Amino acid sequence: MVAVDLNMSFAAAANGLTVGLNGPTHLTGNPRFDASLPGSWLVDLSHVDLSRVRINDRTVDGDRLPSPFTPKGDRPEGPAWHATPTVAYAVELGFDVAPIKAYVRTQTGRYLDAWYKRLRDAYVETMADMGVTTDLGGQEFLDAMARRKQVDPTMALLETAIKATAKGGIGKLRQRSRGQVPYYEPYPALKRETWRPDIRAAVLANQRVGLHRKLMKTAAAADLYPVSIGTDAIVYPSSGPSPLDVLPYTPEGKPVPGGFRLGVSPGMVKHQGTQTVLWAEQQFEERGGVFNISNLIKTDQSAGEGE
Repeated sequence: MVAVDLNMSFAAAANGLTVGLNGPTHLTGNPRFDASLPGSWLVDLSHVDLSRVRINDRTVDGDRLPSPFTPKGDRPEGPAWHATPTVAYAVELGFDVAPIKAYVRTQTGRYLDAWYKRLRDAYVETMADMGVTTDLGGQEFLDAMARRKQVDPTMALLETAIKATAKGGIGKLRQRSRGQVPYYEPYPALKRETWRPDIRAAVLANQRVGLHRKLMKTAAAADLYPVSIGTDAIVYPSSGPSPLDVLPYTPEGKPVPGGFRLGVSPGMVKHQGTQTVLWAEQQFEERGGVFNISNLIKTDQSAGEGE
């Protein structure tokens, strides 16, 4: 079982994302969905049947993948609030949508682009200082990633800090109360101009549908489905221990268009770790219940980088 991990997946999802720049407008009376308007839509997506979606003229067994339309990956059961990227993805897959009402913002812009580009440049330059450059591919990239922390441990700490800044920055958009005031009173974070839970919801939705799109493209190209999925880690069954043994390529030796691509840039993937099926069985025996194999491979020092 080979786990790959999306580089700075939430930062990558913020890149080019259109968000609202003014206050919300309440739309009622079954408004027509408009993908250009960021916001939240009350819409029933229970009719979205992923088992009959066609990708590149091939039907993908979407039931073998978690639904991107619910928090736990189950099929939607009725009306629920969805961010614009989520509803737009249902339309992209070929399904009609009929919102009941919505809260949208009519003045829009790519508010997070400058923030993303600054973090992207810092991340790429830091990785290059450790010998992982954007021109590396295949085994060269995997080898450079494996030895980078020994090349410069200080820069490795900076890499961690940059990734934490990206993840924490998205989290700050919906900072919760830290107990500064009684639960029934407004807390200080609510007064910040950057307290924007709607933007955070849009980023999370964009990351979720973006990951699902790559899963669907990979399934269509190679009939390959994951055995476990974390937030941004994907575990595939493989005949060998390397991502090169499992990620599909075209006959010309290039990554499948729209699928997972090895590389250092945000949105591309790196090797997170490898374990055997016997190891997984042992985890089930020892832990019991429901847990996520991808999280264990991600955090187990013996399984990979130990990030």
